[in-house]
Amino acid sequence: MADQTTPDKRYRVLFLCTGNSARSVMAECALNRWGPPRFEAFSAGSYPKGEIHPITLELLRQFNHRTDDLRSKSWDEFAGADALPLHFVFTVCDKAAGELCPVWPGQPMTAHWGVEDPAAFEGPRDKQVRLFRDVYFQLERRIQIFTNLPIASLDRLTLQRRLDDIGRTRADQETVS
Repeated sequence: MADQTTPDKRYRVLFLCTGNSARSVMAECALNRWGPPRFEAFSAGSYPKGEIHPITLELLRQFNHRTDDLRSKSWDEFAGADALPLHFVFTVCDKAAGELCPVWPGQPMTAHWGVEDPAAFEGPRDKQVRLFRDVYFQLERRIQIFTNLPIASLDRLTLQRRLDDIGRTRADQETVS
């Protein structure tokens, strides 16, 4: 993939899930921490809940992420004719991966990086918080691998294979196969 970044232009990455209240928001924050200056992250949902899950916000604040501008939003904001072109779109939930997605401006590369939905967990709060943390760390690990890819030197097929491999990476793995 030819490197389309310049000092003034970054790769734009969209993380998708159904509700845009937990996983995709965590991924957006993690990439906006690990990705600059090469990457800029966004998140959205096919059926956004309209608010960020309270434990998501609590966790992100604990990890010193800025949360003031976070909001649950529809993927339609990123698919319109006036939307900025995207370079990558990653689904982080199985439901969103199975849905018919809009046509994204820029013909981005896509991959599925599915993780368990911590917002759907029913049980004691301490276990729910632990699951949110585990999901965050799994996404963060994938993002760290992604940000270290030599994107400019990889052909499109090789890059796609690497993106797919990252989606199978667990938080405790050092590298992808």
